Formats: sequence, C-alpha cells, structure tokens
Amino acid sequence: MASLEDLIPTVNKLQDVMYSSGIDSLDLPILAVVGSQSSGKSSILETLVGRDFLPRGTGIVTRRPLVLQLNNIPSLYNSTTPDSFTAENSNKNGTHKNIGDDLTELSESDIATIHTRESTNSHEEWGEFLHKPGQKFYDFNEIRREIEFETARIAGKNKGISKVPINLKIFSPHVLNLTLVDLPGITKVPIGEQPHDIEKQIKNLILDYVATPNCLILAVTPANVDLVNSESLKLAKEVDPQGKRTIGVVTKLDLMDSGTHALDILLGKVYPLKLGFVGIVNRSQQDIQLNVTVKEALDNEDHYFKRHPIYRTISDKCGTRYLAKLLNKTLMSHIRDKLPDIKTKLNNLITQTEKELNSYGGTALINSKANKAGIILQLINIFAKNFTSSIDGNSMDINTKELCGGARIYYIYNNIFGKSLETLNPTSNLTALDIKTAIRNSTGPRATLFVPELAFDLLVKPQIKLLLDPSRHCVELVFEELMKICHGSSNTELARYPNLKNTLTDVVSELLRERLNPTFNYVDSLIEIHRAYINTNHPRFLSATEVMTDILKQREMKKNRVTSGMAQKKTASLQNNITENGKKADNNSTLSFKNNSTSNVDLTNDPFNDVNANDNNLERDDARSNYGSTISNNTNNPDKETFLKYFFGKEKDNLMANNIDQNKSRPEAKASDQTGIQDGSIFSTLNLNDNDTIQNHITEDYITDEEASQLTEREQLECELIRRLIVSYFDIVREMIQDQVPKAIMCLLVNHCKETIHNRLVTELYKDSIMDELLQEDETLAQERANCELLLQTYKKASVLVNNIL
Repeated sequence: MASLEDLIPTVNKLQDVMYSSGIDSLDLPILAVVGSQSSGKSSILETLVGRDFLPRGTGIVTRRPLVLQLNNIPSLYNSTTPDSFTAENSNKNGTHKNIGDDLTELSESDIATIHTRESTNSHEEWGEFLHKPGQKFYDFNEIRREIEFETARIAGKNKGISKVPINLKIFSPHVLNLTLVDLPGITKVPIGEQPHDIEKQIKNLILDYVATPNCLILAVTPANVDLVNSESLKLAKEVDPQGKRTIGVVTKLDLMDSGTHALDILLGKVYPLKLGFVGIVNRSQQDIQLNVTVKEALDNEDHYFKRHPIYRTISDKCGTRYLAKLLNKTLMSHIRDKLPDIKTKLNNLITQTEKELNSYGGTALINSKANKAGIILQLINIFAKNFTSSIDGNSMDINTKELCGGARIYYIYNNIFGKSLETLNPTSNLTALDIKTAIRNSTGPRATLFVPELAFDLLVKPQIKLLLDPSRHCVELVFEELMKICHGSSNTELARYPNLKNTLTDVVSELLRERLNPTFNYVDSLIEIHRAYINTNHPRFLSATEVMTDILKQREMKKNRVTSGMAQKKTASLQNNITENGKKADNNSTLSFKNNSTSNVDLTNDPFNDVNANDNNLERDDARSNYGSTISNNTNNPDKETFLKYFFGKEKDNLMANNIDQNKSRPEAKASDQTGIQDGSIFSTLNLNDNDTIQNHITEDYITDEEASQLTEREQLECELIRRLIVSYFDIVREMIQDQVPKAIMCLLVNHCKETIHNRLVTELYKDSIMDELLQEDETLAQERANCELLLQTYKKASVLVNNIL
C-alpha cells in the first residue's frame, strides 16, 4: 500500500497511462490554473518550479493546455537546498526553514558544493515531454523552445488555439508533488491575427477542464483589478457556484494603489471561498530582465509580507511557498476523496471494455488447422441455424418493426399472391364479339345447329393462362425473401471474417438460384396441366341448364322492373288526377269517381303497387320480379320453352321443361346435365328466327350497346352463357392454383434449401486449401480489436495503481 505522499505521483502515473493511450475518460484530479491575460499565471508556475521555462510575450502565449507534473526527487547531494519546497525542509510544526538556518548546519565544503551546483546547472533537475518519451531536457531554455515549437505544430502560427494538451513532467528536489494545467488566458477582444471568436474558443476550452467535479480551480486575479471584474472568478462560479473546489490567488499585491489593500479579500470577507485566498507578489518584468533568480524573488516576497503593515498579520498564509504547500495538501486530500469513485469507474470501464472485446471475437490466435477447421464448422452451423430459424420463426433475434423470414413468406402466399389472384377478371379481355367469333370459328363451314364445346375450350384456355404471371411473381417474391434471410443470417463473430461471410452468402445464394428454375418450371407445368384438359364434368362446374335458368330469371326480373316502372308512372299519373278532381268535387261525386276509376284500373288488387309507400320501390321491384318469375314457372311460358328447345334440342324438351327446378336441388344435377351433351357439344340449339320472342329479353350489361347492335338476340344469349361458364370454370382453376403454387414453392424451394443448406456449406467450405483465406480477418475490425485490447490493458494498469493506494 502506498502512503499519502504517493497519492499525487500515483495520479501522475495514471495521467501518463491515460494520455499515452489517448484516453481521457477518467477525469483524474488536477489543478487548473485559470486567469485573464497578464494576470500572473506564468509567474506563479515558474515560481513553483523554481525555473524560467514558459514562453513569454504579448497576446495569447499559452495556446495549448500545458499539463505540468511536478515530481519531487531526492537530492543528489543528500542535503537540503535553500530554495527547496520539499516536505523535508519543513519542521514538525510545518514552518519552512530559512536559508540562514540551513547554512548554519552546513560545512564549508557543503556550501561550496551548493554554489558549484547552482553555477554549473547540475543534472539533478530536468524535464520530459510525453510526446518525446525517454528524452530528458536539462536546459530549461530548451524546454521553453520545445513548448513553442509543439504549440505551433498543432495550433499553427496564426494565434489560434488547440485543445490537444502538451504534457510536461519536471523532476526536481526543489518542488512539491503537484499536477497543474496551465490554460490559455481569458481574453475579451481579438487582437491582430486572433480569430474573431477567440473569447468563445478559450472559454469552451477552459470549461472542458474546470467543469469536471474532479478538477480544482486555481482562479488567478490581479490585485490592481476590481474583484467584481475578475473573469477567472466569474468563470469558476459558473461551474462551482458554492466555491467548494476553487482556490483564489490574488497576484501583484505590491502594485495596488497607495492606501489600498486586499486584506478583506484574502480573509474571505468580500468573496467567500471554502479553500480561501492566497496573496502573491510576482516577479516584475524588470526583475525578469535583470535576471533576478526565483530564489531571490521568493526571499523578496517573504520580506514584503513580513514587513507590510497590513499583511504581516497573515504573512504565514501568503506567498508562493505557502501556496505550494496549500496546493500540495489540497490536491492530496482531493485525490483521497475521489479515489473510491475513480476505482468504481475503472471497474465499470474494464467490464465494458471486456464485453466490447468479446464482441470482436476475443483475442485467441488461430494457429493450428484443427482450430481453423473447428471455427469454420462452428460458424457454418451458426449460419445454417440462423437461416432455418428465421424461416421457422423461432429465431432469438426477431424483428419487431416489420415482417421478415417465415412470416413474410406467409404474407406473400396469403395476401400478395391471394389478392392478386382475386383481382383477376377472367373475361375482362373477352368481348362479346370475341366470343361470337370463337363460336363461329369452331363450327367450320357448316351452319351452327349447335354451340360446340370446342368454342368453350378455345376461350377458357387462354384465360387460365392469366394465372401464370401472378404465380411466377409469387415464386420471385419468396426467392427474394430467402435471399434477404441469407444475408441477414450473419452474426458478430462471422463479421470478423469477411471472406468467410461472403463465401457463405454466395454458396447459399447459388443454392437458391439452382432451385429457382425447377420451381418456375413446376409452376408453369401446373398452369399447362389445367390448360391441357378442360374437365367440364367437375362437381363444382355449373351446368348449362343452371346457367341458362339463371340468365332467364335475371332477364325476366329486369323486364318486370321495366314493366313495373311504367305501371308506377301510370298509377302516379292517375293518383294526381284523382287528387285534383277531388278538390273540385263534393264527397259524393268524389266517391263516385273513385268507384268508376277502380272499375277501370284495379289498383287495390295489384300486389306490387302501393301509392302510399314511396320509399319501398326496391322491395316492390324484387317482389314483383319474384312474383313474375313464379307465374312464369307455373304456367307454360311459350318463350322460355321455345328458348330451352332452342339451346338444348327437341329430344330434351321434357327434361328441360319438367326437371329444371329439380336439377338445382339435386346433387346429381350437374352430372345429369352433362348427359344432355349431343353430338359432341354442351349446348344444342334449334333453328329459330332471330326476331322470335327471344328478342324481348334484355341483354346483360357486359355487352355494350355497340356490341349489342352487332349481335342478334341469339348471339347475345350464346355469348352470355359461355361467359358465365368461363367464369365458373376459371374460379375452380384459380382456387386450385392458389392452393397448389404455395405448396410447390415450399416443397421445391423453401424446404429443399432448409434441408440441404448445411450439407452444401460443409461440402463447399470445409476444405484445407481455403481455410486460411476464409479466416482472414477484416483489417478495420482487427484494428478496432487491437485498440480495445490496448484500452483494456490501460484500464487494468490504472486499476492496479489505484488499488495500491487504497
């Protein structure tokens, strides 16, 4: 376990570890020196070090943060030097030994040695820069030049600033252990080549350091400036409003106007700070030009406070020597308070970094062929498992934002493919003239005694082919989804080896493409199978008698609607006449008129006329249609009987006339309808004149007025009959295709790939000749893992240093 005196050196080591690794995430305890330009910051630092080593000049001189580590080392001469700040120079009461006290205890040879060392600039004091490890600077003028060069190298020569710090370590027996950060002086107005927003840049840079709770703020204010105008105290108050971690330093006390003093400020009566204020007398510019040594300046400072009529009462708490001890003591106490938090943060960082390192695939090296083969086989198993799991829906990484995998395939089958089939209209590309032409062409040179079955076959086969494009599109969509599953089956470990990942994807993609054409061919064959044989004996296929009966009913209903509409108009006209006459006649004459009109037009006995129910026209029409249809069925309707004979032949008159209604209710109806096929046709016809009673029927809506003008009534009925039969047969085939295509895709494409993916991958990739190439790591990922390893080592090293203190 380290002693309290080792706290600051340990933190310095932590800083070296962090900065050398480019890490700034621990927020280690430091002292940040904040002040306006020409406030005396540089003089304080040089006095603490005991050497002139900082650049000087006008404008912004400090343009990069200077992280200054002061390390106390034993003296080479095993004696106490006059200007030392080390703890050995303090007596048990904590007072510093004066130069006279030291000299009385030294021999003449020791005194000669001291003067010789001071005159020859011995090598017991030196500086080191972190950016030049191992190189020692014994000449402090060289240190100044290196700071200037490094500042210009990063921040440029145009008075710009940079947040990249310069790390300087000073080793000397004349310093106390301290860690300070010299920050650029606060400025308000840009001068010369300074950027226009220099004030904002400097403030942001200072806040990056002082805003962290682990930073002690050394707020430097010149005594010849009113305290209320102190920029350093103002900025410190923003981040430390209660003044718990701010140390006030009042410089240039000797330059205050005559008759004024800063005693109340130093006693904390004007602006209270928990850590208090310390008064300083800096070396003047004249002292620097006259080469007044730091030791002489310290003696002059002590003499000033002891002789001053106001400050002599607090002289033991003023001066740079006292400031050095205060900073050393305060920083050690601050480090001791913050170390537990630092240790906890380090442990968390180690845990997070180890987790990140594991995500990169660990640090194990792959040397032997057995290890390489094992890794490849393991990654193949993981890839194949992820592929099948995505299809089956039991993957551990399920997307909650959109459908994917097996759920997407189900959606393709039932929503995309199913709806695309439902939207198909089997007769949208068939006009009545097309059907008429097909009927004529299928009869050849003979007269059309019958409507041949060949006409139906010729028309329905092209319509069945309409199912091909949606079916092939369904195959394409499933194939694309399987490709997406393939590309999404990689894991973090597999991303470590891009060649292996790409090869796995290529092999599975090739497997899917191999199965694509057989699936397409089978789907094509399904359509061709249904087109090869038109099974008009299918149990669900409507018979000609059913279709024709329905056509006749619809036409009869439409005709009745027209008739009822005309009757309603006539009734409304009569009612208006009755109402007008009633206004002119008395009650007797009105009753007589009603009786006379009723005898001519019997309105009360008409079940479809209700003069008081104007809102029920639709119900009346339907009722009238049913009523008319019933009458038509109960009586020997000559038009209907003639029409059925016309389509189904004379020898089937009794079957059509007597059993047409029974056929609808019997399961054997469809089969018995097929027995009516005569001479190789479904529909038999009679030779009737086109202007026969059939012309009273109204054509269906699918036949346009232009087409109706070109067709006879017989041709219109033939076209309507065949159109409905096409729709009926197409619906049967569509339903079978909707069921068979997904099954074919699952069998030939999806399930086949699931079952063979593992064997295919092992066959293609488990080869000694390509293992080295497959396991070649991604350069970017390897670099990230190396950085993560370095980071972990840094945190562990820092943890060891912290644990040695606690």
